[in-house]
Amino acid sequence: MPIQDEPVIGREIDDAATERTPEPLESRVRHLMTTQPYGVLCTHGEGHAYGSLVAFAASEDLTEGVFATPVATRKYKLLSEHEGVALVVDNRPDFPHDTMRVAAITATGAAREVRSEAERQEWATLLVHRHPSLESFVAAESCALFTIEFARYFFVTRFNEVQQWIPRAE
Repeated sequence: MPIQDEPVIGREIDDAATERTPEPLESRVRHLMTTQPYGVLCTHGEGHAYGSLVAFAASEDLTEGVFATPVATRKYKLLSEHEGVALVVDNRPDFPHDTMRVAAITATGAAREVRSEAERQEWATLLVHRHPSLESFVAAESCALFTIEFARYFFVTRFNEVQQWIPRAE
């Protein structure tokens, strides 16, 4: 089933930013997704938006990601009720004194709980490989794994240069 996603709201995407940056957009998205271990998961429900810090891992083709959460949390409840999410990942720690070099992505998509044991093992292996300290947390019965099927990535540099990359479009 195709992922339902919102179009860009407001102004057009800055395609000219591609001309100013020699590295392909996919490579820059991949760099952030593989070098930054944490992101802010954005969910919504109960009439409010919520942000939660998560440790995540992405699939090799960047079409999916995985994170873990305890079942007894607001995050789990909201994810169970609304599949639409965004994951914000940035490199602020790399440039504490040069904000013009900070880059961020907002990856939008649909989250779903991993229920099959075989699939859970596959995703748990990927997550724990990237975050070894989470091994016992991920293995606990009180922990759920969620995947995000990414619909698109919005890549922002210099605070206002926005580009869009759709992983399945290539």
